[in-house]
Amino acid sequence: MKLPILIHPDPRLKKVAAPLTDSSDAVRALAENMLETMYDAPGIGLAAPQVGVLERVIVLDCVKEEGAPPRPMVMINPEVVEHSDELNTYEEGCLSIPEQYADVTRPAEVTVTWMDVDGNAQRETLDGLWATCVQHEIDHLDGKLFIDYLTSLKRQLITRKMVKLKRERARG
Repeated sequence: MKLPILIHPDPRLKKVAAPLTDSSDAVRALAENMLETMYDAPGIGLAAPQVGVLERVIVLDCVKEEGAPPRPMVMINPEVVEHSDELNTYEEGCLSIPEQYADVTRPAEVTVTWMDVDGNAQRETLDGLWATCVQHEIDHLDGKLFIDYLTSLKRQLITRKMVKLKRERARG
């Protein structure tokens, strides 16, 4: 089931999400719905706070190659435990900030630990777009948006555009 995606500014996007103690049928259903919502958007990552659920769950799939099989990942309580000194700059966007993009610099490689939907501990080192995406989504769990990395002026400009977009959508 596709879920509505919150659009910035929304106070729920600035809240810190609560950790989960285990995986449940409700968490598995949330993850499935989040993947469906992400693919439909279309996007490469989605965090539970973006669909109004303040729990530490993210989904991502950064496979971009034509014909390559998708690699949907669900991470519960994801945490970056190591990161490279080397940095990468990517033009980031966000499903909660539609059609706005900006360069953000982050560690080029990160090692992440998380719990999968079956309750198993996982650990993987990600690089490239995967590293950027997982850091972007974990930021959502901490109430941080990619525009928080920008100058105050750029952030205000994007926020004003989002307020206008929300007004236009409300008028329908």
